[in-house]
Amino acid sequence: MSDEPPSPPANLPTDIVDALNKATPEVLQDVARYADALAEHKEREARLKEETDDVDVEERPDDLPDDVPSKATITTKEINDNRYYYWQWREGDKIRSQYKGPVNSEE
Repeated sequence: MSDEPPSPPANLPTDIVDALNKATPEVLQDVARYADALAEHKEREARLKEETDDVDVEERPDDLPDDVPSKATITTKEINDNRYYYWQWREGDKIRSQYKGPVNSEE
């Protein structure tokens, strides 16, 4: 190993180089581990985005409100002997619903 410190990559911003030059060996090891993990994460995210971009996205129904996600489905609920349509979707562990309108008895 050389007695001279390594030269930073040309595309590395000066403020990052300065901060790294002031860091302790322990901090530099932590930065190296973090940088590797972050690079892997970003590469994985980019691959997933590419895969998602390749998938045909279903068109959003015309009657779907802006605040209802496109993954929502229509469900029917009966309340006081009347039937109503609701948009329904999952957010994490919770099921969300939004009123759509009454069920037309002619349908």
